[in-house]
Amino acid sequence: QVQLVESGGGLVQAGGSLRLSCAASGRTFSTYGMGWFRQAPGKEREFVTAISRSGGRTVYTDSVKGRFTISRDNAKNTVYLQMNSLKPEDTAVYYCASSNFDGTILLRKFSSYDYWGQGTQVTVSS
Repeated sequence: QVQLVESGGGLVQAGGSLRLSCAASGRTFSTYGMGWFRQAPGKEREFVTAISRSGGRTVYTDSVKGRFTISRDNAKNTVYLQMNSLKPEDTAVYYCASSNFDGTILLRKFSSYDYWGQGTQVTVSS
């Protein structure tokens, strides 16, 4: 069993930055890959980014490349999402999730994740 708690969401103007955090508990953090997904109103949940167990490999969806950075601190059981140059289309509820997989191909898939946080709202105003 893994518990995930996101924080750091909020309201920001276009061009601004936010850093999301996801604190994990319940299992050895370094044994699972981590991902961030988001869901905008009326849309399906979509993959944003993921990071391997060691943090050595990351993968991003094209729309956030160069603007978002995922990182993890295994000593603190926390994964982060630094979001820069935010756009109104980034507005969504952001979820972190844990996976038993470690490869970046599988970490892009919704079905690869077995535990999810409750989500944190990010709103970007124009």
